[in-house]
Amino acid sequence: MNSYEYDLATTRLRELRAEADNAGRVRRLRAARRWARRAEYATRRAARASAAVR
Repeated sequence: MNSYEYDLATTRLRELRAEADNAGRVRRLRAARRWARRAEYATRRAARASAAVR
């Protein structure tokens, strides 16, 4: 393997790693949004329940 092929391979690896990082970041962001939405629903439910008790 000459240096040109090596450079190509390492560049491709770097790109793949960056893509994987971005995909992981997006996945984490989506999960965080989903959990935030669930927490919001839970607080609304709790507020309704406590209002119904009064």
